[in-house]
Amino acid sequence: MDFSAVNWLAVIVAAVVAWLFGAAWYMGLSKPWLKATRLDPANMSKSPLPFVISFVAEIVMALVMSLIVAAMTGGEPSLVAGLVFSFVLWFGFVATTLSANHRYQGFDWDLTIIDCGHWLGVLLIIGAVIGWTLPP
Repeated sequence: MDFSAVNWLAVIVAAVVAWLFGAAWYMGLSKPWLKATRLDPANMSKSPLPFVISFVAEIVMALVMSLIVAAMTGGEPSLVAGLVFSFVLWFGFVATTLSANHRYQGFDWDLTIIDCGHWLGVLLIIGAVIGWTLPP
């Protein structure tokens, strides 16, 4: 694994923009998301930990995306390559995992669609930033 190809600034920028997208996504869909999760806002924890974990996860995603795009493009990344790899990884791993997990957990498809849409947006943002700015 060649970490010399990682543009650390792009990784951080991608994670920040993806995290902000997630905040906007779930703020806009808070009512349908709460209904789909069957959560009561009055009983939810006010801990910042989920937000911190989300940001760390998005840094990891951006780092891995950087490594994948660099390896798969032979060090010649592009915006299109970043978007294509993002979509393929989302479809192959994220959408399938969420779909299976939500079925076992007894959730309706509403939650799967909301959560899958969020992670698709996150990965497309990360892929776009990484593909556009990869060289360190």
